[in-house]
Amino acid sequence: MRHFLALAAPLLASVGLVACSGGDGRIEAQGSFEATEVIVSAEASGRILEFDAEEGQAVVAGKRLGSIDALQLKLKREQLLASKSAVESRASDADLQLAAIREQIETARRERSRSQKLIAANAANQKQLDDIDAQIATLEKEEAAQLTSIANANAGVRGDSASLAMQVAQLDDQIAKSSISSPIDGTVLVKYAQAGEYATQGKALFKVADLTSMVLRAYLDAGDLSKIKLGQDVEVLADYGDKGTRRYSGRISWISSQAEFTPKTAQTRDERANLVYAIKVSVPNDGYLKIGMYGKAELGK
Repeated sequence: MRHFLALAAPLLASVGLVACSGGDGRIEAQGSFEATEVIVSAEASGRILEFDAEEGQAVVAGKRLGSIDALQLKLKREQLLASKSAVESRASDADLQLAAIREQIETARRERSRSQKLIAANAANQKQLDDIDAQIATLEKEEAAQLTSIANANAGVRGDSASLAMQVAQLDDQIAKSSISSPIDGTVLVKYAQAGEYATQGKALFKVADLTSMVLRAYLDAGDLSKIKLGQDVEVLADYGDKGTRRYSGRISWISSQAEFTPKTAQTRDERANLVYAIKVSVPNDGYLKIGMYGKAELGK
C-alpha cells in the first residue's frame, strides 16, 4: 500500500489548474477561457418601447437595438426651440436703428462743406460753421450712445439664446441616450430586460462579450515566472471533454505582478497552499472556444 501511494504522489501533484513541468521540460499552465464582457445599462429612464437583441445574437457597436420612451424630452426640446426663436427675434439691427441719425449726420456734414465754401467766398460767417460743427458733434454722441445701448441689448439676447441652445444640446444628449445599442462588436450573452418594462437609469439591459478573441487565464508557479515574458508565443490546448482537445496558437498578453494562492479549483490541499502567478494568453477564436472552457498553455522548454 505504501509503495502504491509513493507512486501515486507525483501524479496527484500534477493535477489541477496550476502550472506544472512536462517530462520534456515544458511548462504547462492550466486554467479556463474568459472573454471581455460588458454589461450595458440604461442611460435614460422610461418605458422600453422596443428591444430586439436576443441571447446569442451578434451585434455591431453603435447599431440601434431598441429605444426607451423619450416623448417628454422631445416635447421639451420643441418648447425650448420656440423660446430660443422668440428671444432671438428681440435682437436689434444696428444699421436699421441708426439709419435716421446717420442720415442727419451726413446732411449736417454736407451743410458744413457748403458753409466752408461760402465763408471762403465771404458769403457766410464763421458762426454758421461753428453751429454746424456743434450739431454734428451732438449727433455723433447720440449715435455712439444708441450704438452702445443696442450692443448691450444684443449681448443679452445672445446670452439668453446661448443658454437655451445649451439646454437644447443637453436634451439632444438625453434623447440620444434613450437609444439602446452595444458599445462593442460582440455576442449577446444575457438579456436582462424586455420591451414594455420600465427602465431606470443604470438598470442592466444586457451583457455582451467579444468572442472573436478569447483569453486563457492560467497560473504559474513562482519558479517558472522567469521563463516567460509578455508577447511570448505559446501553444494552447482547449479541453473538449470526451471529444479530446483542440490546439491553438496564443500569445501572453498579461502577467500578474503579485502572487496569489492557488485558486480553489485546484484539487489537492497542498496545491491550494502554493503561491502562483496568474497569466493571460490571448487566443483567436475559431468559434469553438467557449467562456468557462478549460484549457492548457504549453510554454517553451
